[in-house]
Amino acid sequence: MPKEARAWQRMLSGRRLDLLDPTPVDIEIEDIAHGLAFVARWNGQTKGDFAYSVAEHSLLVEALFARIVPEAPVKWRLAALLHDAPEYVIGDMISPVKAAVGPNYGLLDERLAAAVHIRFGLPAIVPVRVKKQIKKADRISAWLEATQIAGFTTAEADRFFGKPKPELIEGLGITLRPPVEVRAAYTARHNDLLAQLGNPDK
Repeated sequence: MPKEARAWQRMLSGRRLDLLDPTPVDIEIEDIAHGLAFVARWNGQTKGDFAYSVAEHSLLVEALFARIVPEAPVKWRLAALLHDAPEYVIGDMISPVKAAVGPNYGLLDERLAAAVHIRFGLPAIVPVRVKKQIKKADRISAWLEATQIAGFTTAEADRFFGKPKPELIEGLGITLRPPVEVRAAYTARHNDLLAQLGNPDK
């Protein structure tokens, strides 16, 4: 009788996360922050002495989202920070690989995202309008990354990601830090937003 394939991963927190049926109780922010701090964007093909991690990218996306929708409730800023959280388990596949893998990748991502959202007090599914706003921030982040560390010309980045409005990127740049620093920054920002979410005056 063939051995059953393992579909779960043991986390450093001790949690055992079932990728096919993830539950909120098995998700910890420390695991997410640690994993994302070690997952490289652009398959690691970036300039600098440190990889540009998904955790660093997520911090930038949250900052951009706040500029795009300054009146957005804190819960949607938290959703922006967590927009790539499933990648702490499944990694950051570039778009051509996602296309090759097919719809199963999307289903896996959606299940994990729903569990993450519920774990931290968000709706399982983010409203379409908010998802589009987060996606816009994501594309602007990609433009910044492409032009500053991934070797794209401005013209190429404009073509693939769209030219961002100058006021949305003013003063923002790409930061390369050791994973331990990025992990701490991601965790701190998450905890700050979670605290604000629990305060009705925020």
